Amino acid sequence: MIVGVLKESFPGEQRVALVPAVLPSLIKAGLEVRLEAGAGAPAGYPDDLYAAKGARIAQNRSQVFSADVLLSVRAAGANPEAGKADLEHLRAGQSLIGMADPLGAPKAAREMARKGVTLFALELMPRITRAQSMDVLSAMATVAGYRAVLLGAIALPKMFPMLMTAAGTLSPAKVFILGAGVAGLQAIATARRLGAVVSAYDVRSAVKEQVQSLGAKFVEFDLDAAGAEDRGGYARQMDEEFYRKQREMMARVLAETDLVVTTAAVPGKKAPTLLTKEMVAGMPVGSVVMDLAAERGGNCELTQPGKTVTEGNVTILGPTNLPSEVPYHASQMYAKNITTFLLHLVSDGQLKLDLTDEITRDTLVARDGNIVHPQVCDLLGIERPAPAGATPEETSE
Repeated sequence: MIVGVLKESFPGEQRVALVPAVLPSLIKAGLEVRLEAGAGAPAGYPDDLYAAKGARIAQNRSQVFSADVLLSVRAAGANPEAGKADLEHLRAGQSLIGMADPLGAPKAAREMARKGVTLFALELMPRITRAQSMDVLSAMATVAGYRAVLLGAIALPKMFPMLMTAAGTLSPAKVFILGAGVAGLQAIATARRLGAVVSAYDVRSAVKEQVQSLGAKFVEFDLDAAGAEDRGGYARQMDEEFYRKQREMMARVLAETDLVVTTAAVPGKKAPTLLTKEMVAGMPVGSVVMDLAAERGGNCELTQPGKTVTEGNVTILGPTNLPSEVPYHASQMYAKNITTFLLHLVSDGQLKLDLTDEITRDTLVARDGNIVHPQVCDLLGIERPAPAGATPEETSE
């Protein structure tokens, strides 16, 4: 079976789906890896490193499309414009694995289904123990949390650490992290390493110990946060009244914050507004808002995706693809995730799908010309597929 790796076509995307270090495990499993020339170069992985590990270098994109399985960082809905050019090259029976944003752009998944492509969306990976090594969202959030603090530190007109110098004592910067998921925890750790005084808030009180273990203060608000997390471990959108009360309490903390990093995102939905224009106006002169949810509309009312804006004396940063700004290690982590997932699907050198397996079932979006993921079906307004192993009688009920 041939596994193809395309050069990413999304504007500004520097990551690559596979790095040379993972190739031996794929070849050992009986797979042949075919790489589009230059695919790894933007991330710091030249073609000769791939060739040395056993990959075949394809000199044009069409040669890669002949592969049985295509691996990508951004596929389908995650690459809405440039990805359209690739659609005509896909064929029935071919498999595509990558981040496809099926909950945010379900129509793109339907186009894949119409081509007869078997589509796996890695964003749908269940949050279970045996899937941790395949969890691309957590891996990329780790990179984003780290990068966010570095960019915030550059934009802030202060240094992070307390310094005692002959010219006087410099007080440390105060950093507030909104959301203590993977990105938030990495942001806390990075800000602490730089010497800032860090506090954090999350609707899930269960993460208090994790925040404190990293040396940050856990801010607690008197709010009913029951149901803030779904059974899959992903954030669940709360009602507007909850967010209104949250904003009122948060404004007092922001009035003393130099850098706030917001990380609240709900898969497939617009990010909740946590910071209003009025709240930003109450922040200290020269302070910075780093909005990690910019790609989903932003947690800050003033965020403009992909842009840096200034409101009064506050700078609001809205990056949309931070992992791509650290492409070497982001690709290394992503490659490990996608390789582990692919090997999970492979037996005797071929894809063999066990739909009773939670990892396979939950990530499978399209197969045999149909959308088969229940959530994506609901978004498209089409009938959900029968559960794996169900009889016609059970389906009709």
